[in-house]
Amino acid sequence: MNAEQGENERAHRLRKELPAEVAATGGAPEPEPEAPSGPEPEPGQTDEARLTGRQRLVKGLWPPRVSRAQLTVAVLLFVLGLGLAIQVRSTSDNSALRGARQEDLVRILDELDDRTQRLEDEKQGLEDQRTELENSSDQAEEARKQTVEKERQLGILAGTVAAQGPGITMTVTDTKGAVEADMLLDAIQELRAAGAEAIQVNDVRVVASTYLTDASGGKGVSVDGHKIGQPYVFKVIGKPQDLEPALNIPGGVVQTLEKEQATAAVSRSQKIVVDALRPAQQPDYARSSSQ
Repeated sequence: MNAEQGENERAHRLRKELPAEVAATGGAPEPEPEAPSGPEPEPGQTDEARLTGRQRLVKGLWPPRVSRAQLTVAVLLFVLGLGLAIQVRSTSDNSALRGARQEDLVRILDELDDRTQRLEDEKQGLEDQRTELENSSDQAEEARKQTVEKERQLGILAGTVAAQGPGITMTVTDTKGAVEADMLLDAIQELRAAGAEAIQVNDVRVVASTYLTDASGGKGVSVDGHKIGQPYVFKVIGKPQDLEPALNIPGGVVQTLEKEQATAAVSRSQKIVVDALRPAQQPDYARSSSQ
């Protein structure tokens, strides 16, 4: 009994020495929380102010926020870049004459000047005809003369009458069979642009409605449904000084044919005869509107 009473006295004495809150719980005192490693925030300081520099950078970059002004600038820059790309591509596509010699460039410029002069001469001729009609004492006779002359000119253009005059002859020899219809069509278009007034390919007269196709079987060319074989002989009436350079410009008809291992021989002449004729066609629906 005395031992039990001694134990109670020691326990009572220990309770008096422990803090009150430990004695109330009957356990060991709880460890105090560790203080934060960083500096203690000042009273009233926000969470944003507690962030470090790196955390602020990350928070500013993600998630990305795009304003209306930034979006507008991005669209304008995209459109500007697209326009520059198209311009560069267009410039590179139209740079076939960059490697041309100075003599070739001068010849091309002379050809353009000649075309302009031809148009000016044609305009002046029409104005002179109008003046003659207005001032002629016998307007009916003058009108008849001009009508006959106009009929002759239209007959040449329509291919219903033969024609002769200065011009060139181009002979295309195609031993490989590589020349196609579009190459001959390019030659016709280039000659027309250079002022050709009458064109004949082999035995077919070339007019405004002429079309060219590759012949069946892949060999030869058909002009208005008439198959023609090589050599292809072009008889062209016009100013030789304009027609021949138009075919020999860099990247032009002659060089294109030579790339296909065909030869194109061009010669000038003061008398070219174009005698292949086209039948006059009566229109089915079109009628003159003059009274």
